[in-house]
Amino acid sequence: MVPLSLAPIGTELRLDEIHAGRGLKQRLETFGLLPGEVVMVVNDNGPLILSVKQTRLVIGRGVATKICVTPVKEAGEE
Repeated sequence: MVPLSLAPIGTELRLDEIHAGRGLKQRLETFGLLPGEVVMVVNDNGPLILSVKQTRLVIGRGVATKICVTPVKEAGEE
């Protein structure tokens, strides 16, 4: 697991954990950032632009450090 702020651009990532208070967790959930959800970092110049489902979402780097992700393995990868 790595923080979302350190994740590579263009890689599918599975959201594992959110290390934040209840208020921030609830706000992220309303945007579709739930454990198990697949996201992708589209751009990391300044705030991160994420692709979540069929939506783009912009989050700050401070929030991104509280979100832990794991790269999604493609078929045939180990």
